[in-house]
Amino acid sequence: MNAQAQAQAQTQTQTTPRPAFGSVLADTMAVATFRNGQWSDHEFRRTGSIELSPAAHVLHYASTCFEGFKAYKWADGSVNVFRMGSHIERMCQSARALAMAEPDADQLEAMVLGVIDRVRGQVPEAPGALYMRPILFGTTPNIGAAAHPPTELMLLVLASPVWDYFAGGVKALRIHVETEATRCASHLGVVKTGGNYAAAMGPTLAAKQKFGVDQVLFCPGGEVQETGAANFLLIRDGKILTRSLDSTFLHGVTRDSLLRMAPSLGYEVEERVFTVEEMLEWVKDGEAALSGTAAVLAGVGTLVRDAREHRVGSGDVGPHTRRLRATLVGIQQGEIPDTHGWLHRV
Repeated sequence: MNAQAQAQAQTQTQTTPRPAFGSVLADTMAVATFRNGQWSDHEFRRTGSIELSPAAHVLHYASTCFEGFKAYKWADGSVNVFRMGSHIERMCQSARALAMAEPDADQLEAMVLGVIDRVRGQVPEAPGALYMRPILFGTTPNIGAAAHPPTELMLLVLASPVWDYFAGGVKALRIHVETEATRCASHLGVVKTGGNYAAAMGPTLAAKQKFGVDQVLFCPGGEVQETGAANFLLIRDGKILTRSLDSTFLHGVTRDSLLRMAPSLGYEVEERVFTVEEMLEWVKDGEAALSGTAAVLAGVGTLVRDAREHRVGSGDVGPHTRRLRATLVGIQQGEIPDTHGWLHRV
């Protein structure tokens, strides 16, 4: 290939849009089932459709929970999965909260690692990653079981090659502050179940249409909680403030990772209940950000409350947000030493 052709190919690669996050699946998945009080051996099969009764418990009574985390290809060619154990632990907790049989943690780990090993050639180069999605759901074929947990379950582990979340450039988010509606039932906020995301969908879509925002920050009773799909942090020189853990919102692993590494970067971490009024005062000269697996840490530029816009700091993604995100991404991608034992080489 001559220089002109190489340049054209490079330009085409750079300008070709990547598939939407999660829209592409790797070619292998893992499957296990629960029947008669025990888990089957798992198997690896080609990713494809599954057979499910129209009376399956999950379709009628939302008996389902899932996880989402990433494996990264490092410069040396190895593949390393980030905080797998924490996500497996949280999935078992979600299953208990929904009265479903817990996955066997060792088996689920073997399923995750087995899928990654079989599709390692499909893991994108950095800043891309392989997004892992274990999902557990009730398959008991009984439409009369509204008051009973499922006795039959299926556990799947899917993998999805994903690319740089900020491929189009880092953009400060617009967030609507919602002080009346709740994201989900207060005792289930800690559970990673599809119903919680469905519950947040209506208020989020309404706010997008009315205010042109990206997300909704749920603040029932005037106390700051989280958005429909991410935890919320306030950041400034030497300090991070975030809601203390309770059952009303998801205990994010990315949030936990940021808070654990923050002291080594000179930040004091404060976890407590705080109000919308305190938040609006903070952002006059501080920063706000959303944390989650997909974007890691995304800066907030504008908060919209009662149709009034409040600029967050300069209105752009702040330097502390950029620094914290870059540090965590550096650990995930093997560019900064992992002193916490968060990575597992596959």
